Amino acid sequence: MLPARRVTIVDVAGGKITVVDARSGWITVAAAFTSMAVVFGVAYSFGAFFAPMAAEFGTGSGATSMVFGVTAFCWFALGSVSGRAVDRYGPRPVLLVAAVALAGGLLVTAAVEQLWIGYLSYGLGVGVAVACGYVPMVAVVGAWFDARRAIALAVAVSGIGIGTLAGAPLAAALIDAVGWRRTHVVFGIAGAVLLVGCAFVVRRPPAPPAGPSIRVGALVRTVAFRSMYSATVLSSLALFVPFVFLPTDALSTGVSPVAAAALVGVIGVASVVGRLAMGAVAERLGRIRTFQSCFALLGVSFAIWFAADSYAVLVVFAVVLGLGYGGWIALQPAVIAELFGLRGLGGVVGLIYTSGGIGALLGAPLAGVLIDVTGGFGWAIAFAGICGVGSFLALLPLGRADVVHPDAAL
Repeated sequence: MLPARRVTIVDVAGGKITVVDARSGWITVAAAFTSMAVVFGVAYSFGAFFAPMAAEFGTGSGATSMVFGVTAFCWFALGSVSGRAVDRYGPRPVLLVAAVALAGGLLVTAAVEQLWIGYLSYGLGVGVAVACGYVPMVAVVGAWFDARRAIALAVAVSGIGIGTLAGAPLAAALIDAVGWRRTHVVFGIAGAVLLVGCAFVVRRPPAPPAGPSIRVGALVRTVAFRSMYSATVLSSLALFVPFVFLPTDALSTGVSPVAAAALVGVIGVASVVGRLAMGAVAERLGRIRTFQSCFALLGVSFAIWFAADSYAVLVVFAVVLGLGYGGWIALQPAVIAELFGLRGLGGVVGLIYTSGGIGALLGAPLAGVLIDVTGGFGWAIAFAGICGVGSFLALLPLGRADVVHPDAAL
């Protein structure tokens, strides 16, 4: 059993009694796991919707992939807002907002007749749902645990991998059976029900010890912040390219749409392994060094995709990418807490995650334009690989980076 945060209660005589509330901490981990599985299971299933939506609306790769680009931009950009909201109001109301946004966004998308309306309905609906179901829950879990925080966070964010594993193949099967519009309806209603359940069982963490946290101005001037922000922009430019285009590329090898969509699931499975394994490795070798190695793995993986000439090699790419991606997502909140402290953690995590919005908004659409112009995937894969390697290089100063000494409230 991993220890949760210690809650200090002061009695009337002024003595202190320390209680370890492990049960509430682990209930919160379970709620975080489920909420992330739901919102990312929906978001990362977009690759299965890509071809049928493009065919129905008669749009190219660049225009269709913009639906996902807007979605990912919203969840990263709004993470700063939802992170501050959870610091102030707790996780329950934030998760209820996620449920409403997911249901509303997908139900409206199921009825749209023009793709640009889908940019708004799907982009805002799913984007807000992920922003509320991800960043706040990462911050809440991080605040519940002191010892071995990296492992606790790794367990929670493994929900992303499970959602990725299940979401895309399930979507492909449902689309084949009932069409993409009704599949959105099913995902919207089922996902909202699960998020409401999470909202009613989640526990607000105990307040961190009194003391100052970091001013935003001081935060953004540090080498640590600039290094992590730049790396996240570049890695996000790379990461979302395979989530959108890998299933379509796989179809050229002659496999079925379900098998092609299952590659996103393979990324999800590998990311679960990466999250848990890298969390354990980080406790022994150090969080920052392990964090950097995950970005190196992510960058190198695109060389495998570039050279792939069969479905089996695409599976290898998905595994290697998933390991690096999983470790990155698992360790980033713990590294942020190590560098900048626990006070206002939701706001700090959300602020750094806005960088991912830039990469998410531009990465897949730029790759789509390259595919449309060149008639193949090679240049798009090369673009993603260069960005991935650049993200590792951007993190090299992190081990030597300055850490802010907080002097006022964030």
